[in-house]
Amino acid sequence: MLILLAIALPVAGACLAFRMEDVGKLHRLTAAIMLICSAVSLCAAFMSRGAFTLLRMSDSVALVFEADTLSAIFITLVTVIWFTVQFHAFGYMKHEGEESRFFGFYLLTYAALTAVATAKNVPTLYMSFELMTLASMPLVLHSREKKSRDAALKYLGYSTLGALLALTGFFIAASAGSDLTFVSGGASLAGDNRLLLAAAFLTTLGFGAKAGLVPLQMWLTEAHPVAPSPASAVLSGLITKGGVIAIIRSVFYLFGADLIRGTWVQTAMLGLSVVTIFMGSMLAFREKLLKKRLAYSTISNVSYVLFGLFTLTPLGFTGALMQVVSHAAAKTALFLCAGSLIFATGKTRVDDYAGIGKRMPVTMWGFAIGALSLIGIPPTGGFMAKWYLAIGALEGGDVLKTAGVVVLMVSALLTAFYLMPIVTRGFFPGRGFEVEEKCEVAPVMLVPVIILCALTLLAGMFPGGLVDLFSGLAGSLM
Repeated sequence: MLILLAIALPVAGACLAFRMEDVGKLHRLTAAIMLICSAVSLCAAFMSRGAFTLLRMSDSVALVFEADTLSAIFITLVTVIWFTVQFHAFGYMKHEGEESRFFGFYLLTYAALTAVATAKNVPTLYMSFELMTLASMPLVLHSREKKSRDAALKYLGYSTLGALLALTGFFIAASAGSDLTFVSGGASLAGDNRLLLAAAFLTTLGFGAKAGLVPLQMWLTEAHPVAPSPASAVLSGLITKGGVIAIIRSVFYLFGADLIRGTWVQTAMLGLSVVTIFMGSMLAFREKLLKKRLAYSTISNVSYVLFGLFTLTPLGFTGALMQVVSHAAAKTALFLCAGSLIFATGKTRVDDYAGIGKRMPVTMWGFAIGALSLIGIPPTGGFMAKWYLAIGALEGGDVLKTAGVVVLMVSALLTAFYLMPIVTRGFFPGRGFEVEEKCEVAPVMLVPVIILCALTLLAGMFPGGLVDLFSGLAGSLM
């Protein structure tokens, strides 16, 4: 019942938020609701025992939820970041307007992410995944201008296409006689392995659309620039991870790593993830709009996770989950900093921020820490993630995995080239540059950035607990 409450409470809160017209009361209401929902969700993640059946539609189709180790990891990450970003949104959304609609769908999306994390079987995962898309699309559509409408339709189209590919894979798996309940290490599969491999490929490719995997990645670069920055932050930091958790459930809890290891499916997914990493970094390097540059960066960085998963090694899996955590914190911080820059200056291009570090020092230090984590510089969490991804990929001496490590290093170098110049020009604009008066944003927008940067540093300086947790999960799945 804790899981049911964790999903139902934000839905009820969203219904109240939609009807709230007074902004002050809306902020107090949503803060209180998220505080309660956060407490309930964490209790559900760590204290609930056994599966909960919400609805049984037939003997083989039922909506079933259960919290396990993977659920606990994902719910904790989502809850901490979701609660933090909300306070930044209290300040940022003043110039966007229609806050009741924004915070209503913000709460609905949190409920959908909780449902995705705790889905126990294929029907529950698929329905929760689709609800996550429908709940988050209005965050992209918020301004209702033509660009927003086009971006929202593209987001919906790519997400729906990906979900349909995944559903086709699930239908093939079901027709082959497989059990649609998720089990650590893989469910009991029966039938032709060729059909099951085709099903695994379609499923992972479909869910890869949400994670920004080539060739279904282009919604990110359309949605992020037009969405309010708090929405961009959670789209990049967390909603893309909804695709990741769906892939983990499919590969390691349904089909099983042993079925895929050494097959064309593993080769294809490793190849697609490497291509995505390189392509995203190159396009980010060329992009001049700040939020669009960060969106291309997300395409690249989330595929680090997919590369680690499809090494199908315990160390690669550990590195993938470290990348999930470090990227979520760092990229969310970067998008919040980008929102603060746009909020304070009205400028959107990377070339417009010369000297901004002297006017907004806290914001730019936050941007710098987030950038260092994405590059993989110690002592940030991004360094530990890339370390485990590299040693996991090099395990066994496979040529494609080794090539992938080279691409990871090249991508890290490109990341330095497209993020650090923003920082250096921000703090060191050059001689003779006239610095305008300070325009730092309010504490309600700064504190979330400080918290996320602190988490990024803590994950890098004290990674032992996370590594042990992720290694233990990897051992139970492989």
